[in-house]
Amino acid sequence: MNLASTPRSSEIKYSTTEVPAFRDEYILVVDDDWMNREVIEAYLQTAGYRVLTANSGVKALEIAAQEVPSLVILDVNMPGMNGYELCSRLKSDPLTRLTPVMVVTALEADPDKLKAIEAGADAFLTKPFNSLIMMTQVKSLLRIRRLHDEVESRNALLRKVLNRYVNEDITEVILSDPDRHLQLGGESRMITVFFADIRGFTSFAEAQPAKQVVSVLNRIFSELTPIVFKYRGTLDKYVGDEIMGFFGAPVASEYDAINAVRMAVEMQQVFAELQRSLTAPSIKNLGLGIGIHTGEAAVGNVGSQRLMSYTVIGDTVNTASRLQQQAQGGHIVITESTYQQVRDYVEVQALSSLHLAGKSEPVHAYRLLRLK
Repeated sequence: MNLASTPRSSEIKYSTTEVPAFRDEYILVVDDDWMNREVIEAYLQTAGYRVLTANSGVKALEIAAQEVPSLVILDVNMPGMNGYELCSRLKSDPLTRLTPVMVVTALEADPDKLKAIEAGADAFLTKPFNSLIMMTQVKSLLRIRRLHDEVESRNALLRKVLNRYVNEDITEVILSDPDRHLQLGGESRMITVFFADIRGFTSFAEAQPAKQVVSVLNRIFSELTPIVFKYRGTLDKYVGDEIMGFFGAPVASEYDAINAVRMAVEMQQVFAELQRSLTAPSIKNLGLGIGIHTGEAAVGNVGSQRLMSYTVIGDTVNTASRLQQQAQGGHIVITESTYQQVRDYVEVQALSSLHLAGKSEPVHAYRLLRLK
């Protein structure tokens, strides 16, 4: 069967410097006809591409599972699994969904092309094909694949950065609409803010070598920070020996307040376990005081285009910070607004009205005793 309308591949010289093949790239050619496979393989190898071949759809899937191809060129009419089904299988597999697929067919009717498009085909090559057209399409599809890989690589790096601040699920929400979530600006949101401060750490730092102080602080933060993410909170910052974070942004939930409270309870439990495991005698004198407040605040990216921080600003933040200062080591103190959202889930002890710095009116607060 004469597939090509141009001279044999051995008679054509392609410049491998035009679109150099990347080291790990390879093209998978799938056709049940050995002659068709060899013709296409010869053209591609002459151009400098690494090529693997398969004589069936099943064999092609086996090869792709072992090493993801950069491009698949497949024939439509094959016994068993035809090209449409193979294309659909490749596009539905997370490993190969971004791999471009070129369909080679003698069928020129629009319904056949539509069927290939519905299966996920990215390009067509009609028999007998022009080898120059084929090679141009190959270069174009590989260029697109490389762009996809570059985007995926950048997204992977961005995920790694974002996962330091938010739960992995929230990271995916941010990446689904980066123009919204990764630009300067903010909005008013109902959030629950917490501050967790290590009581007695200043005295501890004065009495210990700097290296040990940093080691202990990093150990504590390393144990407490994952708890923030576990309950879908957002880590805002570390301030000295203090952790600040919030719930309700960038993704809000009706459970934000109770998640913050549950996080605080687990933080206290983990901190107590840490005190038992750490060897420095003065570590026993430390405690964790946590303050939680719910209210409206401005939430968004603050800074400049070069350096920005996703944070919360407003009286709600100040109230939570001042409240935390009232919490003794081992205590969790919440405001009335937080209590109203979690009252069915907690047991509390009402505190005397607190006169917080910067607040003209006293603040009603509660010490959290336990979860119900």
